[in-house]
Amino acid sequence: MLGFNFLSDISAADYLGWGGKGVSGYITTPSGRDLNRPSTQGLQRLPRPKPRRFSVSYHLLALREGAERVRLQAWVDEGEPVPSVVSVWPTADWHEREAWDLFGIRFDGHPNQHRILMDDDWEGHPLRKDYPIGGEPVRFSGEE
Repeated sequence: MLGFNFLSDISAADYLGWGGKGVSGYITTPSGRDLNRPSTQGLQRLPRPKPRRFSVSYHLLALREGAERVRLQAWVDEGEPVPSVVSVWPTADWHEREAWDLFGIRFDGHPNQHRILMDDDWEGHPLRKDYPIGGEPVRFSGEE
């Protein structure tokens, strides 16, 4: 834990197709990107491949004066679980459930790995890049 006693969030990302044709790379400087200029110069440079399909980023903070923030990243492929951190940071409960619900990333040892945003009978995980694009029919009250 090293004094990082606050988990502000966990964010997941799906990098399916990253580094393939049609994905643009970023043009940056050693000091970072300039927000006043475009961050990419077209498709002339492909981004470096990612280690695995999904990333799970943990954003940590130590609650003391002048403390740094830390981001820890785990990389997993489809079907690979990530160890749950609920026993260390209880607030991870909601964040891990959200990553499971929207991306299908499993967390080993999670006490309640169930959907949190989508209906219980929802099929698939809607923030995955291979999730079918399309809408759900809208049901209005009073219609049969």
